[in-house]
Amino acid sequence: MKKHGTDSFFVVGEGVLEFDRDGAARTRQPDTVEELRRFRFSRLGPEGARHDEDTRAALALAMTASTPQEDSANPPIPAGFTYLGQFVDHDLTMDRSGSQLGEDVNLGELVQGRSPALDLDSLYGRGPNDRTDRVFYAADRVKLKVGTTSPVPGSDQQLGQAMEGFDLPRLGQTGLTEEDRRRPLIPDERNDENLAVAQTHLAFIRFHNRVVDEVALRGLTGRRLFEAAREQVVRHYQWMLRHDFLPRVVDPAIVDDVFANGRRFFEAPRRGRPPVGLHPTMPLEFSVAAYRLGHSMIRSEYEWNRVFRTGGVAPGLLFFLFVFSGTSGNFDPGAGLPELDDPAFDSRFDTLPTNWIADFRRLYDFTEADRPDLAPPAGGGNVTKRLDSLLVDPLKQLPAGTFGGRGTVVTEIQRNLAFRNLTRADMVRLASGQQMAGFLDVEPLTAEQVLVGNGGASLESLTDAQKAAVTAATPLWFYTLREAEFNGGRLGAVGGRIVAEVFHRAMEGSRTSIVREPSWRPVLGPDRRTFRMVDLLLFAFEGKADLLNPLGD
Repeated sequence: MKKHGTDSFFVVGEGVLEFDRDGAARTRQPDTVEELRRFRFSRLGPEGARHDEDTRAALALAMTASTPQEDSANPPIPAGFTYLGQFVDHDLTMDRSGSQLGEDVNLGELVQGRSPALDLDSLYGRGPNDRTDRVFYAADRVKLKVGTTSPVPGSDQQLGQAMEGFDLPRLGQTGLTEEDRRRPLIPDERNDENLAVAQTHLAFIRFHNRVVDEVALRGLTGRRLFEAAREQVVRHYQWMLRHDFLPRVVDPAIVDDVFANGRRFFEAPRRGRPPVGLHPTMPLEFSVAAYRLGHSMIRSEYEWNRVFRTGGVAPGLLFFLFVFSGTSGNFDPGAGLPELDDPAFDSRFDTLPTNWIADFRRLYDFTEADRPDLAPPAGGGNVTKRLDSLLVDPLKQLPAGTFGGRGTVVTEIQRNLAFRNLTRADMVRLASGQQMAGFLDVEPLTAEQVLVGNGGASLESLTDAQKAAVTAATPLWFYTLREAEFNGGRLGAVGGRIVAEVFHRAMEGSRTSIVREPSWRPVLGPDRRTFRMVDLLLFAFEGKADLLNPLGD
């Protein structure tokens, strides 16, 4: 499950759903070994009807139309949360068990490693003592490696320096090809598919390393030190997701209900008993629809740092966030983006150029932590695009590297992110929004609300027949975004319930769990009740402006 473009799903109770390039589907039963080795999906609601390709294409083009985009409102969400959400998605779907049934992966580890959990496996892999994953760790096998940026010739003195600790660790000169040399030394290479999620991953590396220093004061060393630090990191991460991230994107009343009273629908305990099965599954309704909310929050450009901003050398275009990564790009905008594995796709740089280091003050609001000294320059802060049914139009032209498409010919509509989302949901016969509203026992959106919306995508370009099909059986992903338009820019009764319950179950099923340890409280924030993403960043970067924004103003 390391590629977004997976062509099959193992759905517990149904078997393996497989699809060819044209979307034709078949279902077969896995053999015992394959069942153990596959990532485990489930179906929360009923199966739904399929929409023809023309309808899906028309709806996708309406969702990515070149129309004015509103910023987040009610209240505004700092733009960094878009890519924190992507980082979390990769944590939920990280396959820690590896591709082989090897001697160092026992049965329990195998099943746990292929179950959704919020325990930062995308950061830690299988740990520093694993013979494969030890490459992610420093020589002490406690801290994680960091990388060094590449100096930019012909720029000012600061940008002309290599800066240690501001890029992901990379394979470097030991790689046989340029692509190998740019390869990130992290457990999940999806976290280098764009620069924003890569810098988020780097922040978590630095957070772990700082926690190691803190825990080492207890006198712990070696493996005991690593395990104690990891537990501390994971607990704070889960607390931040429950109390900071989720209430920004999901109706807070739903979040509070789920975490106070437990789950009602997804793998819910019965009569006080724990849920069936020790390890969580991943509902298709979450993975293929509700948690794709972040696609709506992406901006077409960002105030990235003092160089790449409005009025600077150039704005931080979304396109550049793909270019300046090792998975989708090559750190050199002059060469474009790789499509067909061109051996000439070379670059001057093997690591991130220094001028593309993130200014975290522009991605998060540190005034929340009473740090007005870390406010960005006037006009320099970013908020997410409003959570609604419109996507910025650059998402009509995804780079092939973002979905494992390099080396193949990809049609224009297949590059459209909205079309890809709608098609994947269609392949697995995902329940419609109306079906899920019935399953969750909530009032569905009216046909007029689906058709007209509230400041989101206009469906006027669809034919009458297509409008009728979409309003009668609304694709769940589109439905949850439409729902957010009527809920102050947050997921509502259908989308919010799905997301909150899956997060709760993923925390419950993690090795380290604040759900199973309800008395635990954070110790690295301003008090025993508070730990936000800004607190994580402040701790990771020692609270210093020259580390959170090393390029200055």
